[in-house]
Amino acid sequence: MSGFLAGLCVAILPLLAAGFWLGRRTARPESLRGLGTPVEHATFETLHTASLAAPPLRAGLTEETAAKSARRLRTLLGTDALCLTDQKAVLVWDGIGGHHRAQIMERLAGPLETGRGEAFPLTCDHLDCTVRWAVVAPLTVDDRIHGTLVAFGPHESAVLVRAAGEVARWISVQLELADLDQSRTRLIEAEIKALRAQISPHFIFNSLAVIASFVRTDPERARELLLEFADFTRYSFRRHGDFTTLADELHAIDHYLALVRARFGDRLSVTLQIAPEVLPVALPFLCLQPLVENAVKHGLEGKADKAHISITAQDAGAEALVVIEDDGTGMDPAVLRRILAGEVSPSGGIGLSNVDDRLRQVYGDDHGLVIETAIGAGMKITARLPKYQPGVHSAGRLSRE
Repeated sequence: MSGFLAGLCVAILPLLAAGFWLGRRTARPESLRGLGTPVEHATFETLHTASLAAPPLRAGLTEETAAKSARRLRTLLGTDALCLTDQKAVLVWDGIGGHHRAQIMERLAGPLETGRGEAFPLTCDHLDCTVRWAVVAPLTVDDRIHGTLVAFGPHESAVLVRAAGEVARWISVQLELADLDQSRTRLIEAEIKALRAQISPHFIFNSLAVIASFVRTDPERARELLLEFADFTRYSFRRHGDFTTLADELHAIDHYLALVRARFGDRLSVTLQIAPEVLPVALPFLCLQPLVENAVKHGLEGKADKAHISITAQDAGAEALVVIEDDGTGMDPAVLRRILAGEVSPSGGIGLSNVDDRLRQVYGDDHGLVIETAIGAGMKITARLPKYQPGVHSAGRLSRE
């Protein structure tokens, strides 16, 4: 879908450039004269103007985003006035003739209902008003009409009709990309909810059973474990923010491991080696805890002797390198590949595929989990977390209430 939209943008921009050159050829800055042909100048200016108008529209169609992009869009069309509307009102009017707002909204009922563009003359009592003709181009996403682009001129113009239509199509592409971004955000939220739902009921039951076993024999120990359980579940089910810090995620893992060690005693040993400089790194919420849970599961199940888990977080330049390794039963690599591909569900509700998918969505495919394993050889999971990534910001440390 995104490739198709990118191709559509590439197809539209040359048409915009040609229209821009025809409408603005006498207004080129002197600094560009002599640097290539007029068409090359127009192409550069069009691409530059479009690049400035696009970012606000990628956030959707609102009063704020319309206001930020309107002037750039008017420059693309070379008109004296332009407005953007949603289905109910004018969001922004840029240029002269703002007194035509009410008249425009009265004439938009047809285009908003049918999704077809229109051009019509305007009536005006202001003798000096040059806004005499309007061209309406609907803004549609997946056959849904979000609003309209209305361009104004002093007289009827076939060039303006076509240019307005092309700009409206370009805006619609940006709005569709905004929809895709929002869909991706909703998908990530849904996957976090699914991961929360996968927190093993057996773990909760066993944790409470362990706590209960200490109530009479060691009340202070039972109290400490109950606080560990409360802090872990409170972090896991928090509702603010899609991202957290490495420090907070490791803090939650510490609560989790305290409960596991209380159950298994000396059978489980854990080594942590954490570089302090990577603790503030932001990462997707509940990203590492499922990997540790996986290590506990495969480290202890099927083994009568002791199990060891190591967790390291190192500074690797522009990235934080997190490695979680166990010496447990391991896994058949073929089965692991099927789990990561979503073809089979992992036993016990451990969300390896969930974490891998979210890392790829946030950072790109080259930042998926790297897993080394074989039957009887344990498992080593490596996650590369960029220290700086646009849109990845922690919601702040979760304090105990």
